[in-house]
Amino acid sequence: MRMLFSLAMLLVVAICHGSGANAQSNYNATAEALKLISELKVAKGDWPQWAGSSLRNNVPDTKNLPTAWDVTTGKNVRWSMPLGSETYGNPVIANGRVYVGTNNGAGYVKRYPSNIDLGVLVSFDEKTGKFMWQHSSEKLPTGRVHDWPNQGICCSPLVDGDRLWYVTSRGEVVCLDTEGFHDGENDGPFKTEANESKDEADVIWNVNMMKQLGVSQHNMCSCSVTCAGNMLFVNTANGVDEGHINLPASNAPSFICVDRVSGSVLWTDNSPGENVLHGQWSSPAYAVLGGEAQVLFAGGDGWLYSFAAAGEKGKSKLLWKFDCNPKDSLYALGGAATRNHLIGTPVIYDGLVFIGVGEDPEHGEGGGHLWAIDPTKRGDVSPTIVYNSKEPNVPIKHKRLQALVAKDGDLQRDNPNSAAVWHYVGNNPEDFETTMHRTCGTVAIKNGLLFVADFSGVFHCLDVKTGKAHWTYDMFAASWASPLIVEDRVYISDEDGDIAIFEVSKEINKIAELNMDSAVYTTPVAANETLFIANRNRVFAIQNGAQSEPGEVPRQ
Repeated sequence: MRMLFSLAMLLVVAICHGSGANAQSNYNATAEALKLISELKVAKGDWPQWAGSSLRNNVPDTKNLPTAWDVTTGKNVRWSMPLGSETYGNPVIANGRVYVGTNNGAGYVKRYPSNIDLGVLVSFDEKTGKFMWQHSSEKLPTGRVHDWPNQGICCSPLVDGDRLWYVTSRGEVVCLDTEGFHDGENDGPFKTEANESKDEADVIWNVNMMKQLGVSQHNMCSCSVTCAGNMLFVNTANGVDEGHINLPASNAPSFICVDRVSGSVLWTDNSPGENVLHGQWSSPAYAVLGGEAQVLFAGGDGWLYSFAAAGEKGKSKLLWKFDCNPKDSLYALGGAATRNHLIGTPVIYDGLVFIGVGEDPEHGEGGGHLWAIDPTKRGDVSPTIVYNSKEPNVPIKHKRLQALVAKDGDLQRDNPNSAAVWHYVGNNPEDFETTMHRTCGTVAIKNGLLFVADFSGVFHCLDVKTGKAHWTYDMFAASWASPLIVEDRVYISDEDGDIAIFEVSKEINKIAELNMDSAVYTTPVAANETLFIANRNRVFAIQNGAQSEPGEVPRQ
């Protein structure tokens, strides 16, 4: 169902509160990502985590990507390999390997036939597509409230040298040996793997967030981790119970920092505590902003939080927090809610932070909000603050479902400490195609142009300085994905299995639209002059001049 929101929520607001940095034409987003990637032990041209670096801006440095291919004939397809029956994990490419999260529908591991439901992370050879190994997560006995059937691994790993980190469908943070057991060694300290066959993963350490930290994840974990030095940042997915009303573990951490060498927990934070609306499925971002190392956590209450990356004396240290919803918006189950939480990943570009609100796709479509935020301010940096008429000078405590309830005497005032730079909800309240809807996606930004797809299938191109839309495009299909920008082209996928390609320009110019033969819930990823796309049940390596047989499977 396609819904339009009220006029008040569909105006573009440009709030000039003095940004930490103004987007400059000489800011090179790709170069900034490459600086951070160069700190990792990966090959030149690799894309070793979700969106490449901790800035989370999907703008890799590669050339000669095709704008035409055919998965039915194998034209410009170097190889393709089967995945499970559902695939939501974005591919990661590092040191000659491709990693994809999916379910066990392909049945690569001998002891787990394809009819056994698992969450799996699969490793393939980058050049040939040859299957290397699989890390398998058996389903939690508590069922769909914690581990939704057939959804598999919904996140992406981080790779550095011969180590890989990711969050399993069982709520475990694991460190794996990228060589698996192909190197003939069982690396530790964890050495009690059930099987040391070459088709299985070699686990280095494991942190079980449910058992060790008391987390109660809702439906699944889907955090794609990132790092700063040896600090690994993780969203725990702590959320509501099966009835979607109560929070079984409101005191459990929602965000943690782990030593990625040892697996020891360095600090935790339980924001937003009892105010989680549903689940917490976003991923963190990291950068030095305003001279301070900040890690950004998108909370399940619709607030974006910034913490000092190193914490303070073994505890979290909050720097600022920003409410991404209007104060009078209301959370309700299903598509009727006007208050949303955050699913997309915050993106850092030229000293500012960008994020849009969203919701579990099963709960329908709705109105959205996209923000540009100045990360140099401290404290509550939301656009407005809520008070009550009984004590009009005392800010009231945030309320879970609705921050401002007018009938109770609540009121709001502009926050003089607001970090909002601009707020985008669309250009025309009467036009579906120019409305910003809920998004599962993450923005991508290059050359002063911001691109984002909303869940309702509208693709937006904005001016990154002002938040004004240059153009929008209706894909006529839901999009769960985020854009990929390479050179002067932007790629975006949708649920119909189409990959639309546009020129990176203030004027709309669609270059091509190609179909992947099945729904694409993931984001196109590029590395080493190759485009990697995972559709619902297969991963493709797409390269100019390549040719493969349809459905060709490289053998070991």
